[in-house]
Amino acid sequence: MGDRPHLTGLSFEVDVDAPSDLAHDETRADALVTVRAHPAAQPPPRTRAAEILIMDKSLSMAGRGKLDEAKRAMCAAVDTLRDGTLLGIVAGNHQADVVYPATGGLATVDAAARQEAKSRIAGQLAEGGTAIGQWLACADRLFTAVTAPGTVRHAVLYTDGKDEHETPEQLDGVLRACTDRFVCDARGLGEDWNYAELLRITQALHGSAEAVVTVSDLTEDFTRIMRQAQRIVVARVYLGLRLNHRFRLGFVRQTRPVEAELTARPHQDGTLHVPLGAWPPETRQYQVSLRFDPETLTVDEDLRAARLTLYAEQPDGTRAPCSEPRAMVVRRRSTPGFGIPPSADLTRVENEHELGMAMRACADAQQRGDFARADRELHLALGLAEDLRDTVRLRLLRSVALTGPDGRPRVRRDASRGEMQRLGLRSTRTTVPPLDAADLPPAEGTAPRGCPRCGATTAARGARFCEECGGLFDEAATGGTSVDAS
Repeated sequence: MGDRPHLTGLSFEVDVDAPSDLAHDETRADALVTVRAHPAAQPPPRTRAAEILIMDKSLSMAGRGKLDEAKRAMCAAVDTLRDGTLLGIVAGNHQADVVYPATGGLATVDAAARQEAKSRIAGQLAEGGTAIGQWLACADRLFTAVTAPGTVRHAVLYTDGKDEHETPEQLDGVLRACTDRFVCDARGLGEDWNYAELLRITQALHGSAEAVVTVSDLTEDFTRIMRQAQRIVVARVYLGLRLNHRFRLGFVRQTRPVEAELTARPHQDGTLHVPLGAWPPETRQYQVSLRFDPETLTVDEDLRAARLTLYAEQPDGTRAPCSEPRAMVVRRRSTPGFGIPPSADLTRVENEHELGMAMRACADAQQRGDFARADRELHLALGLAEDLRDTVRLRLLRSVALTGPDGRPRVRRDASRGEMQRLGLRSTRTTVPPLDAADLPPAEGTAPRGCPRCGATTAARGARFCEECGGLFDEAATGGTSVDAS
C-alpha cells in the first residue's frame, strides 16, 4: 500500500475494513481503520521535544515515604532526558506551582539544568489538597513557550489521591482546552486514587494510564515513560473524514492497543479531523461508525460513504496528507427483512468493548459494596474474556475472583482497593486477536449452544453473538453458564 511523500520521519499505511453490504433497513455503517507507522527510509533530524513533569505534593503524599519515593522517580526521569530537551517541572496540590525553572517557561536540558531541576524537586514539601485540572492547565501554559512547529509536547503526572478540590466539570473543561495541545501519561500511586479520573485524562490527552500500587516501582516506571516518549517521531497525527452528505458521524473510537473515545473537529473544506495524538513507530486500530437514513440510499448501488485520509503535522506546522486516501463503500440491499451478519473483526471489537465495560462495572460495584452486581459483571466479563481468548484481561479477572458455594465465580470479598482500581484501569487494554481463534478447541465440558435465528451452534461459553448471522444468543442461556474462575 503506497504512501504519500512527507517530511515526518514516519511512513504511514492505512487499511479500511468495512463490510460493503448493508441490510435494507440498516441505519449504521462501521469500519475498522488500521494505521501502521514505520520509520521512513530517510528520517529527518531528531524530533524536538518538550517535557513537563508533574508531581503530586498534596498532604496525603507525606505518609509512608511516598513523597521521597516520588522525588526519586522524578529525579530519575530528569536524568533520562536527552540534552537539548525543553523541561519544566510542576508541583501540584490544590493549586499548581512551577518549581523549575524558577524564571518560568521551559529550560533547555544540560548537566547544569539537570542538577538544578533535581535540587528543586528535593525541596518540595507535602501540603494542601488535589486539583489535577489546575496542574494540567499550568502545563498547558508552559507549553505555549514552545513556538517551534513539530515539537513533541509530552507530560507525565502521578497522583496518590482523588481530584477532590475541583468539580468534574472543571476538570473536563481543562481537558477540552488541552486536547490536541500535548500528550499526557498518568500514574495512580498507591490505592487511594480514582481510576476513572486517570482514564478521562489519558483518553483526552492520548496518554497511557497505569497503577503503581508499590510506591518503590515508580522510579522504574517513570524511566520507562521517558524512554518511550523519546521514541515519538510525529507530534500530531489526524484522521481526516470527508463524509457523503447522506451520512453523519456517530463516533470514532480507538480500539487497539487501548480503547479511547475520540472527538472529531471540523477542519477545512468540510473535512472532519480526528486528533490521534503523537506517534512513534507502531500500529493502532480505530472504529469509525456512521449513521444514515436508509431511505436516502438507493438500493444495490455502490456508494462512497466516506473518504479517509491520514494527516501529519509537518515541520512548518501545517497538516499534510501522509497516506493515500481510502474509501468506505457501502451497498444497500434491495430485499427487506434480510439481515447481513457483521464481520468477525467488528464483532470481536464490539465484544472487547463490552468486556471493558463489564470490568469497569465490576470494579465500581465492588467499591461501593454492591457485591451482587459485582459478581454478575465478573461472570459476564470472564465469559467474554474466555471467548475472546484475551489472556491478559482474563488473568486479571481471575486474580480478583474465587468460586462461590454455587460453583459460580464471585468477586473476592477481601480484594483490595488497589486490585479493583487496576481492574478498572486496565479494562481499556485490548490484545491482538489470535490468528487461530476459530480453530481453538472448546473448553472441556462445554455443551454447544444454538442460535435462535439461524440454528448455528457454538461451544464458546461467553459468546453473545452468532458468528454465522450476527444474531444475539439467548441472554438467559448466557447468564446461566458456569465459568471457571480458578
